[in-house]
Amino acid sequence: MNQRVVRLQDVMRQKGIEALLLTNRRNCYYISNFTGSSGVILLTKDDAYLLTDFRYLSQVKEQSPDFTVVEHLGNQMYPKVAETCKSLGVSSLHFEPEYLSYAEYQELSTALGQIALEPLGSVMEQIRGQKEDKELSCIQKAIHIAEDSFRQLLTELRPGMTEKQVALRLEWLMRERGASGVSFDMIVASGIRSALPHGVASDKSIEKGDLVTFDFGCYYQGYVSDITRTIAIGHCSNEQRVIYEIVLAANEKAIEGIVPGIQARDADAIARDFIEQAGYADCFGHGTGHGIGLDIHEFPRLGMTSEDILLPGMVVTVEPGIYLKDRFGVRIEDDILITPEGNKVLTSLPKELIIL
Repeated sequence: MNQRVVRLQDVMRQKGIEALLLTNRRNCYYISNFTGSSGVILLTKDDAYLLTDFRYLSQVKEQSPDFTVVEHLGNQMYPKVAETCKSLGVSSLHFEPEYLSYAEYQELSTALGQIALEPLGSVMEQIRGQKEDKELSCIQKAIHIAEDSFRQLLTELRPGMTEKQVALRLEWLMRERGASGVSFDMIVASGIRSALPHGVASDKSIEKGDLVTFDFGCYYQGYVSDITRTIAIGHCSNEQRVIYEIVLAANEKAIEGIVPGIQARDADAIARDFIEQAGYADCFGHGTGHGIGLDIHEFPRLGMTSEDILLPGMVVTVEPGIYLKDRFGVRIEDDILITPEGNKVLTSLPKELIIL
């Protein structure tokens, strides 16, 4: 039997969950290996069902041999879920509230009749948080592809190129090396736009004297990488260099202080407190990091209010930044693996300031 199913069913028994419906595509893939665009998973404490339509019947049998296939017709997926639950004698069904629209919830609730619908909570997120060896291998490959592509890009980057041209070239280089796509809308933010934490590539030309923030990553066999580096074009001012060194120190201090068992908000505080002590508390408004895996933002979350705990097997980003409005910004981001002894930095791009 699929060991991920066994693990989830064990959690269901521990939490008293009679039946569970997974509708999030990433969660469905994680549990079943099914890559189709239409399908949901229904689990009881002893059985596993995958509901889909006729287009994917052969695919399910190949990708998900441990699941009982239930075919639904047309747009009758949720009535079929209800029918299956009734045939199993289910009295309550847990579901993923974040991944079911209100219309879908109404349809499912009506079809279930007397069967109670209960919100699941963060069970799947926590299970996915601690990566298996195969997952770690894919994440590391996605990192290597992104880093090798960035190194190549730096040999080609010239003033006058637009941010969009640079982003497109970096995407091409990653795909050329085996990536199936970018893991998010790439950030290439130059000059005053580098002060935008999510400055998606624009038509602005990159100019001498600009700081340029690159936030990029790719998918490899379903898993992501997420890296940020900030470089200077031609030259940089003393102030820009000072800000860069503060951010770099915050990044390195946070990495040094992250150990298994640390609360995510305490990990966030290491970088945040250092930046605050340097006098830039109001210039760092986002969290220090987040988990990565099948999604670019996963459990756990490294932020001021996070109640998550960092455990061995988790892969998280460490990405402090300082953003001076309408002037410039700096962010440096690494991907790290939490280990039983501490952590391992998975990214290898140099972090000293590069001036092209």
